[in-house]
Parts: sequence; structure tokens; C-alpha cells
Amino acid sequence: MRKLRASVWKEILLVLHDKVGLLLMYLMPLLLVFIITIVQNSAFQIVNENKLAILVSNQDEGTLGDSLVKALIYSGSFDLKRNNTLSEAALKRRTIDEDAMLGIYIPENFSKRLSDNANNISKLMLEQMGVIEKAPKISPKKQEIAIYFDPVVQENFRISVLNGIQAITNGIENEEMVSKLFQEMGYDSIPSNIRQAIINRETKLKTANASLSSVVELIPNSSQHNVPAWSIFAMFFMVVSLGGNIVKERLSGSFLRLQTIPGAFALTLISKFLVYLFVALSQLLLLFLMGICIFPHIGLPQLAMPNAFLPFLVVTLLSAVSAISYAVLVGTYAKTQEQANGFGAISIIIFAAIGGIWVPNFILPDYMQTIGNISPLKWCLEGYYTLFLKNGAWSELTGTISFLFLFTAICQLLIFIRLRIQNYI
Repeated sequence: MRKLRASVWKEILLVLHDKVGLLLMYLMPLLLVFIITIVQNSAFQIVNENKLAILVSNQDEGTLGDSLVKALIYSGSFDLKRNNTLSEAALKRRTIDEDAMLGIYIPENFSKRLSDNANNISKLMLEQMGVIEKAPKISPKKQEIAIYFDPVVQENFRISVLNGIQAITNGIENEEMVSKLFQEMGYDSIPSNIRQAIINRETKLKTANASLSSVVELIPNSSQHNVPAWSIFAMFFMVVSLGGNIVKERLSGSFLRLQTIPGAFALTLISKFLVYLFVALSQLLLLFLMGICIFPHIGLPQLAMPNAFLPFLVVTLLSAVSAISYAVLVGTYAKTQEQANGFGAISIIIFAAIGGIWVPNFILPDYMQTIGNISPLKWCLEGYYTLFLKNGAWSELTGTISFLFLFTAICQLLIFIRLRIQNYI
């Protein structure tokens, strides 16, 4: 026990002596989680809380163009800037100059074309019901609203905005069609009770987060997503420090000297494991404390810890052990420090990319999702998401625990084989 304690203190001094490694393991993860959470929280607020600035030029000669503009305002999602003097070409240019995210150009014949199409559909319906003998054959007229996006707007954001605008225009078209239908039946306008029913027809959507537990749900936010994800990334990035340290000691002859002392080599490996286990756990502790204690004071959502503490502790320990095992594996097989640092860093970045750290795994192609199953970061993240976002417990963590056990066992077996071939053990 005394020899193990002395070996552990030796490893602690080596870690403390590596100033660059300490910065990579502690300061860089703090900055990474802090910056990524701010960026994603800001993006979340833009989509869900702030109004989208749009520039509108309404050239419509009828009333439906004004109805569309009023509906856009009433939706509460848009901050409208109206300039009806702009031509379509001018609007295209001014959308960027006015700092608007998009410009909407409503053409002169918007009301007429929409009204003609609605009238045509209403007559076809009356013909089908036998109210009129024959509806005139009229070719549908294509009505267009030109929408120009600022080039910096990303595709997924464009689709969301277009769906919202399409829903508004569909509502106007449906109301106009019903109006024409009643006019054909001899009414001056839509009866008030029918109009009110149309206004109130919208189906209310009750939204909630799916949960694996009946306990009060954890509300997903940018902190719940980013702190666990990037904490895992930082923990696995210890491969740069630990892997390089192992190569350095092997090349300096330390491993050969340890072979002359009975049991010293095994003690050194155990000491490294214990010291870096403490490093990994202290990394996570600092990052989680930042999410709990600091984020609320700087305008970021607070990190809410999962209710199931014991499963959380098991997933954390398995993640740390997996990260250490992989770092030792890289250090054992690398021939130089440059190889260990380069391969270790790049492999972790690849594991993060295919494992869902950078982008959600479900948006990747099917074959990439399958390949992503080999990433230990994917299973660590899966375990944390099960606990932090889904209120899961032991039964939902079977996959995570099984894979991390298997991954650790394979790494340890490969380490043993390599050290055995080199006669270190």
C-alpha cells in the first residue's frame, strides 16, 4: 500500500508538471462548454422567443394582400417593416441592406388570382353536389409570393419560416374559397356563425416532453444538451496528455527501469489509472458545477441534475474508465509522442462527429448512424441523455453500460497483448 501511495504521488507530480496538459484538461473544457452553450442558447432564443425581422412590399391591388400582411403581424412571430414602394428587384437588394432575415414581395394580381382560383373550386364543388349543372372549365392560375432570404440564413431555418408563412396563406385561401362558395349559393357574405367557426377551427396542440419516468420531467434546454455532451468530449480528450505521457516514459527508458523492480510496472499503471480517474471526475465536477452555479447568473439556463443519482454515478465512472482505457491504448501502441497526440486527438474528433456530440445522431444518414455505434462517446452521451433529458433509470441504460464494459475490456485486452509482446509484463 505504501508503494502504491508513493507511485500515485509521483504520477500526481508528473501531471502537475505538465502545464499544457492541465490547460487542455481543465481550462479548455470550461471555455468550450461555456461558449457552445451560449451560442446554442442564443440560436434557441432566435427561433423560439425573438421576432424575425422581415421586409414586406405589398403591391396587391385587392384586399387579400393586406389580409396576408395582417395575418403575419397577428402571428406574433415577425417584426414587419413595410415599404410598398419597392419593386421585386429592389426588395431583393434591400433585404440585406435593411438587416432583415427575409423579404416578401406580394404581386399586383395576388388577390385576383387567388379569388379566381377560389371561385373555380367553389363552382366545381357545387357541380359535384348537383347545385349547378355545369361548372365552366377554367385553368387554375398560379399565384406566387416571392420570398428572398438573407444568404446567411441556414436551410433548416428557412424551411421552418416557409412552413409558417405557408400555413398563413393556406388559411387565407381556405377562407376565400368558403366565401366564394356561399356567394354562389346566394349569400352576400359568409354567415357570422360560419365565419366564427372558421376562425375557431384551429386544432390546439398540447405539447410536452416524452419521459421514461412519472417523476417531474426535466425541461430540455441548451445546458441540458451541451454540458453533458461536451464534458464527455473533454474527458476523452485526455488522450493527448495521458497517451503522450506514456509514450514519453517508454522512450525515455522509464519502462525498462521499472522492469528491474518487482511489481513496479503494475503499480505505475495502477497509479496512472487512479490519478487520471480523479482528473476525469474532477473535470466533470467542475463542468457540472459551472452549469448549476454560474450559468443562471449570466443569463443561461441552469443545468438540472438527474433524479437517479446512482445510475448517473455508474455512467460517469464507466465513461471515465473508458476514456482512460482508450488513452492508455493509444499511448501503448504509438511509437512517438507526435503519433499519440495526432492520432489521439483526430480519433476523438471523429468519434465525437459520428457519435452525436457535434450534431444530433438522428440527422445523419442511416449508414453513418450504424457506423456511429462504434463510438464510445455515442454511448456515453446516450447514457447521459437518458438520465438528463428522459428521466430514465437502470432498465434504459442497458445498452450504454454493456457497450462501455465491452469497450473497456477490449482496450484493456489490447493493452495487455501489446505490453506482453514488448516484454513489459
